[in-house]
Amino acid sequence: MSIPATQMRPGMIIKHNNDLHLVFSVEHRTPGNLRAFIQAKLRNVRTGAMFIERFRSPDPIDRVIVDETKMEFLYNDGDDYYFMDEAFEQTMLKRETLGDAVEFLIPNLSISVSYYDGKAVGIELPGVVEMTVMETEPGIKSATASSVTKPAKLETGLVVQVPPFINEGEKIRVDTAEGAYMSRA
Repeated sequence: MSIPATQMRPGMIIKHNNDLHLVFSVEHRTPGNLRAFIQAKLRNVRTGAMFIERFRSPDPIDRVIVDETKMEFLYNDGDDYYFMDEAFEQTMLKRETLGDAVEFLIPNLSISVSYYDGKAVGIELPGVVEMTVMETEPGIKSATASSVTKPAKLETGLVVQVPPFINEGEKIRVDTAEGAYMSRA
């Protein structure tokens, strides 16, 4: 199944150069007056080698259809991440398999785990995740939405730029594709 490069998301499995690759991270780049491109960090499923590849926006990407199982994230123990399916079977995945998706994993989050030839090769996150702000500078009382932002550390350790009116302890919505603040929860 072909999709445009702009629809690539972390956790997807794609076929590139006749080999399966897990998409680790995706970045949309627009350098000055040059054409925009998509820069993706890929990991070869067979060899485990990581590399960065550039795609033009309209380039067709072959998304590989893999067996997907709905699971719920339970907890992590170091680099081991534990998930449970509907039959209450637990599965452990390593951080290397999950890539940058670990920054969005909060307890009880429903995700899809992708299996290819019986082996877990990646996960697909929901489009938006609600997370709690753990650390940020104090909010400004009269602040309104503007282009000014401040860094905020979330419960998983992910740091995103938020508007100045966001305070510690608040829940915010984060876009998993871009890793960016969307709104208050």
